[in-house]
Amino acid sequence: MKRLYFFGLLILTITSCATEKPNVSPLSSSFYSEAKKGEAEAATNSFSINIDENVNAAEISNLISSFPKFKNSAVNEEVNSLKYTLQNYLYAIDSGNISGKEKTLKNLEKSYKKIQKLRKYLNRDDDAVLNRYLVRLKTNVTFIEDSMNSKK
Repeated sequence: MKRLYFFGLLILTITSCATEKPNVSPLSSSFYSEAKKGEAEAATNSFSINIDENVNAAEISNLISSFPKFKNSAVNEEVNSLKYTLQNYLYAIDSGNISGKEKTLKNLEKSYKKIQKLRKYLNRDDDAVLNRYLVRLKTNVTFIEDSMNSKK
């Protein structure tokens, strides 16, 4: 009985302790060494956007990490492709790679269109969730593009 009480108390203590969620952002501050940050900043004169402090880039990173899984495997595959393309988009902006950014924007558009076509195979609730994520992603990418184009 004492052993059962001890394990119950141990499990209760472990599960009730608050834990801090790890930073899963693809652009975390420890991602680049200080030397690479200096090189990347020198190369980003034409962009003039600090992706580490950009609210829209942070929200894109959060959306990538919290994207739900759906019952349709084709939708899940295309969502994974979209997430990979979004990460590459953020990396291209951060490194000042203009051609890489343009390429990932084209891939992003293709993936977005494929997902829009596959949405008809989802139930209403999953479709609504997917639509919310897609709208937020598209809005944030548009804000980043607009801020970069206005500073040129």
